[in-house]
Amino acid sequence: MFALAYISFTHTGILCWLVMFYSWGFVPLLELFVKPNTRNMTAAEQELAKVDKLYDYLLYLVVLIQVPMLFFFLHSFVNVQLSVADVLGRITSMGMLCGIFGINVAHELGHRNKSFDQWLAKISLLTSMYTHFFIEHNKGHHKNVATPNDPSSSRYNEMVYTFYFRTISLTYIYAWHIANAEMKKKGNLMFSLKNEMLQLQILQLAVIATIYFLFGGTILLYFFAAAFMGILLLETVNYIEHYGLQRKQTSETSYERTQVHHSWNSNHVIGRMLLFELSRHSDHHYMASRKYQVLQHHDNAPQLPTGYPGSMLLALLPPIWFSVMNKKIKALQV
Repeated sequence: MFALAYISFTHTGILCWLVMFYSWGFVPLLELFVKPNTRNMTAAEQELAKVDKLYDYLLYLVVLIQVPMLFFFLHSFVNVQLSVADVLGRITSMGMLCGIFGINVAHELGHRNKSFDQWLAKISLLTSMYTHFFIEHNKGHHKNVATPNDPSSSRYNEMVYTFYFRTISLTYIYAWHIANAEMKKKGNLMFSLKNEMLQLQILQLAVIATIYFLFGGTILLYFFAAAFMGILLLETVNYIEHYGLQRKQTSETSYERTQVHHSWNSNHVIGRMLLFELSRHSDHHYMASRKYQVLQHHDNAPQLPTGYPGSMLLALLPPIWFSVMNKKIKALQV
């Protein structure tokens, strides 16, 4: 994917769109013919994989490539004449990197306990201007998933387009609530540099100012467009991962424990490889501390009709999405 993006940033014409052709054409089509793989590692294989640093180094490498690629993307507009199609091709290519690598790898690293990993997650999220995801996802979404209290859980018969407005606005607001509540609990002032949410906003403003100073207003707008595309990719993934699934309410303020049947799962191999096993999402929510390389398939986890790329395309067509997914939800309720 990085190689295709590099070609996009250094060429014009149809080559600017290689990332899009690959992501939304080749991969979804191939997943229609490649059977899902439900195999889990043996206990011995899991123990070896847990301590294999190669899986961690791969995540670190992605972050180390992602940040320079953002600079390369911005610099690709300097002193060159490009058509509107070329500009859009480069923006969408960077947007795909923001969603597939920037936010997705940050998601995995953000679940780690090490400070180094968590800071890499925040740096990666800076490429999409979505740093508050680090707070709300880990301290809000995983607690409230599949309940009305979670803005990242799409509701039954909710279109992805209306979901965008609800989730993007509320996750930002909820992140502030979480960070402010932590300040209050520690006896600190809410408007303090100790407030993690405020720290992240300052970092984002610093990145914006740097890009404006180095590249100007027009290229800054290109950056915002790519970052927004990355955000939409993330929220489309959230939409398909949790559509219509709900946990049972056990009291006025409590819900049953999150189980594997509270998230949609996909064992399609290509999507699993591209997204660092994110598509085994049922197990991720069941055991959030489990590293991506050892996520498991569960027979009672509801399955998406195809891999993530294909399901995301399906979600963009609400009548077809509802027709397919509502039947699946009703079958689960039998």
